[in-house]
Amino acid sequence: MPRYDFRCRACGATFELSRPMAEANDPATCPQGHPDTVKLLSTVAVTGGAAGSSAPAPSGGGGGCCGGGCCG
Repeated sequence: MPRYDFRCRACGATFELSRPMAEANDPATCPQGHPDTVKLLSTVAVTGGAAGSSAPAPSGGGGGCCGGGCCG
């Protein structure tokens, strides 16, 4: 189940809720009981080769300020 981050406008608390995607934009109450919250924008970091592109990795010869090997 996806997790969503929220911030309370009353007390500034940041908290996380797990809920179905169909309820992603439903109102949330902060742990202190304040109803005025806002859903935060989440970012997803993708690292490693599993989700990478199929482009070949660069090979040797680089360097210098322009990457062409002419300056170094």
